Amino acid sequence: MGKHIGIVAVSPEGSALCYRLVARQAARVEDPARRPLVTLHNLPFSSFVLAYRAGDWERVGTMLTWSAETLAAAGADFLICPDNIAHHALALAQSATVLPWLNMLELVADAVCDDGRSTVGLVGTKMIMGSSTYQTILGLRGVTLLVPDEDDMDRIDRIIFEELVEGRVEESSRLAVLRAFERLADRGCDGVIAASTETPLLVTPEMSPLPMYDPVRLLADRAIEMALNGEVPA
Repeated sequence: MGKHIGIVAVSPEGSALCYRLVARQAARVEDPARRPLVTLHNLPFSSFVLAYRAGDWERVGTMLTWSAETLAAAGADFLICPDNIAHHALALAQSATVLPWLNMLELVADAVCDDGRSTVGLVGTKMIMGSSTYQTILGLRGVTLLVPDEDDMDRIDRIIFEELVEGRVEESSRLAVLRAFERLADRGCDGVIAASTETPLLVTPEMSPLPMYDPVRLLADRAIEMALNGEVPA
């Protein structure tokens, strides 16, 4: 049997998207004995949002650890977290848990660098666009990261928190995000990171005017690959 994947969930919509990606790929494995197990644990999203807004990263780390310990008890072999903001506190959870974690940000950085990108846009919540979460890991690899202007940042943040996390997709919001992508292309970006777990509900790579990096899909793809090969993250 393949390795048991534990999903540390944060946003219900984004985590459900990640689960579907993993489960669909697992179901395609012809030999039932090789299909990896998948277990998901989710504390209330509202608790994460309160901690994010208070800048209480220790609390975020504690909640991630709680889910990790629950998944370890359920028999998971390694952990993934499909939430971009939560990765700001991932090191706290990594140091407090025995199971290895697959780091989504590192997978994004690998994909960007493998494609030879020099300047990429970052689109997500204001917490992500204004933090060092992606800036550090990409900057250390020589990649310049650009974020939308203030008006676009405010608009995108509102779309994520008032629509996407509730499972709502508005056509006007899709057009607004695509226009933000176009403005990033005009500023010299040769790719864009869709750094909100729910962004694929709104914009797909086929729609994007720039090559689009979907962190959750990269995470799901690599998790399945490792599980099927009997591997765990280093």
